[in-house]
Amino acid sequence: MAEPPAGPRFDDTLAELEGIVQRLEKGELPLEDSLAAFERGIALVRALAQRLSEVEQRVEVLLKSDAGKLALQPLADDEE
Repeated sequence: MAEPPAGPRFDDTLAELEGIVQRLEKGELPLEDSLAAFERGIALVRALAQRLSEVEQRVEVLLKSDAGKLALQPLADDEE
């Protein structure tokens, strides 16, 4: 079985993003802090989108295996 990707877990990253959104929605942060939180949120959204794309590719590899057997295979660099 493949090892999980290094770095923070998807759920942890999503929870951090949700916390940022809640703080921004309250509107109580100073402008500079709001901007920093927004920038962090954008970075988290991009990281989450990348992780989802990687998972989607892994699922496709599973579904396209030979003889209908489910077998996890690492993606080659040229398949990205």
